Amino acid sequence: MYIYADNAATTKMSQRALDAMLPFFTDVFANPSSPHTPGQRAAEALWQAREAIAAVIGCSPREITFTSGGTEADNQALLSAAWNGAKIGKKHIVSTAFEHHAVLRVLDKLERQGFSVTLLQPDRDGLIAPMAVDQAIREDTCLVSVMTANNEIGTLQPIAEIGAICREKGVVFHTDAVQAAGHIPLDVQAQNIDMLSASAHKFHGPKGVGFLYVKRGVELHAVLEGGGQERGKRAGTENLPAVVGMAAALKESQEHIDKYREKLTIIRNRIIDGIKENVPHCALNGDRDKRLPNNINMCFEGIEGEPLLLLLDHAGIAASSGSACASGSHDASHVLRSLGLPEEVSRGSLRLTIGEEITDAQAAHIVQSVTEIVARLRSLSPVWHDCEIGKRPFFFD
Repeated sequence: MYIYADNAATTKMSQRALDAMLPFFTDVFANPSSPHTPGQRAAEALWQAREAIAAVIGCSPREITFTSGGTEADNQALLSAAWNGAKIGKKHIVSTAFEHHAVLRVLDKLERQGFSVTLLQPDRDGLIAPMAVDQAIREDTCLVSVMTANNEIGTLQPIAEIGAICREKGVVFHTDAVQAAGHIPLDVQAQNIDMLSASAHKFHGPKGVGFLYVKRGVELHAVLEGGGQERGKRAGTENLPAVVGMAAALKESQEHIDKYREKLTIIRNRIIDGIKENVPHCALNGDRDKRLPNNINMCFEGIEGEPLLLLLDHAGIAASSGSACASGSHDASHVLRSLGLPEEVSRGSLRLTIGEEITDAQAAHIVQSVTEIVARLRSLSPVWHDCEIGKRPFFFD
């Protein structure tokens, strides 16, 4: 039995998405920009995919731009809003300290270009208070960017309330919904969202494709120069098979969203409770309830995350210690540091993101494996020994 519990990194493509894609490799293979009949068949499929995605998030199809994934969508959204603001003398941006690097590194770039950036710190539960956003907005603020769901700890932000504040103050509001799309309901109208980024491989679609929602009236600037695809806003021949697969996967996820959310929440909480009951001096990172239904992120004192992951893999469980985009880095998670956790505790983190097919037996195996492996690693840890003899204090009760 091997349990894949790293769905925040990527998900298995659904059969419906794969089936939807196959004809567009062989039968409807023409370029959607071509004027001939095969090309127009491809163009019609592209439009139908745009309509399907728009229907899920509650917008017009013309407000959807296809990208290569969440990173490109984040980049284009932030750069567009910043450039729009600069044209009218507004060069201040509000975001958070625990955004994905696809946002934070663009903000670093913009700071080097003369923009000022305010990064809000989450509270210990991994939440951003709408009032904090309100207080951070200035006369020269051109953009607020707050992720819908954190990619490491899974906390869900009060997006509708933050969006309402931005709408009232006339500031563009962007949200990175890469981890949220397909897992929780999204409605750009009800949630007051001006720009939204998503990536197909996070909701059982193919890798290498995503979309950016941009509210009509917000100018979107091309980041890639070339042809006039995507109404001149994203050059390059559209990846039609992937776009079709993304639309099919998002529609399928929407159809089952309530059923899977209920199931995953129950099993998620069972795993959290089981680990906490059996493993002393550990803690859940992020609010227990205001989080994605499949996300479990915990820290264990006295151990390192890397050997924990290796031993879990040997026990038949695929997990991670944080963002897959930061794998290979030896630095403690910037997300966990933003919660106020010391570096030595942050290094003992574990992220489990379970999938819809998980069973009760698999959940029990996760709890048992984590319990046994943490105990084994602690028995070899001088840091844990120092805590046990009182040489250093425990961070967690």
